[in-house]
Formats: sequence, C-alpha cells, structure tokens
Amino acid sequence: MQQIIDFVLELDKLKAVTRKVKPVGLDRYENSAEHSWQIALLATALGPYAESGVDMNHVVRLLLVHDVGEIDTGDTMVFVEGGWEDRKAAELAAVERIFGLLPEGRGAEYVKLWREFEAGETAEARFANAADRAMPALLNLANRGQSWRENGISYDRVVKRIGPPIAAGCPALWAYMEGRLAEARELGYFCG
Repeated sequence: MQQIIDFVLELDKLKAVTRKVKPVGLDRYENSAEHSWQIALLATALGPYAESGVDMNHVVRLLLVHDVGEIDTGDTMVFVEGGWEDRKAAELAAVERIFGLLPEGRGAEYVKLWREFEAGETAEARFANAADRAMPALLNLANRGQSWRENGISYDRVVKRIGPPIAAGCPALWAYMEGRLAEARELGYFCG
C-alpha cells in the first residue's frame, strides 16, 4: 500500500509543471495535470468521431500517463522544433523512475502505455495524440492566440506540427480545426 501512496504523491508534482498556455479566462498558465485531465475528457466527448472499434477506456489511460515524465523534465511546448529525440529519452527515463515506484511489475504496464502513446501506431494512440495536439490549439483559439503570440509561433508552424497527428487520429476534428485556424490567421492570432 505504501508504494502506491508514494507513487500517487509523486504524481501530485505534475500539478507544478507549468505549460505555456493559459486556461480560458485566467491570468495564470495551466499545469500538466490540468492538461491531462482536460484532454481525457475531450477524447471521451469526441468518442463518436473515433475510428470504429477504438477502446475509449484505453484512450483515457494513454492520456493520463502521457505527460507523467514531465515531473522530471518539465513541459516542452508542442511547437518547439528540434531536439525531440533527446527530450523523449529524458522523458522515458523519468517515466521509468516514476512508475518504478509502484510494487514490482505494476509500473511496467504504465510504461507500456506511455510507449504506445509515443509510438502513435495503434488506433487508440492516434486518437489520444489527436486530442493532445488539439487542446493547446483550442485554448489558443479561445485566448486569441495568447501562447502563439507570446512565443513567436507562426500559423505554418502550428499547422505543420498539429495537422498530421490530428488528421490521422480524428479527421473530423482536423476538419473543424483547419477552418478555425484559418480564421485565427486572418484575425492576427499568430506571429509572422
């Protein structure tokens, strides 16, 4: 029991990992725990648009573990270019440490979920990745490009980074987002 409690208390540190986008209507930046919770709910709400046979409970499990490594590594803005291989290696080491706090053998299941999300090869992982890529953009759209403008992010960079994974995991969501992003471009929500 103590190992499980220690693990859960370690997870509490995800609340201290600050991201680059602000929650709608707030002056503070969101944290990674809020992000994971919100995209899990986004994915379940988008369930009718998932590929036939997608196990939504599995999608939620993928989303709940996908950012746990940020406890040690911090958040990396989705629109950063380059250095992803090194960042993901550090995140994997963090994930193995954190899930290693669980009783023997239990952590391997969570590491496997993290790896599945990162690989993005299953229908569930593609759908989870679509929700993960969409949420920061949806917040930016609601906040008139707050994070994009603060961090010098261009329209082309956003579309290049989030378009393919969203289109692969949830084509209906990408059809919606593509139009919204084009409108945001006209409104000056992007840099450059």
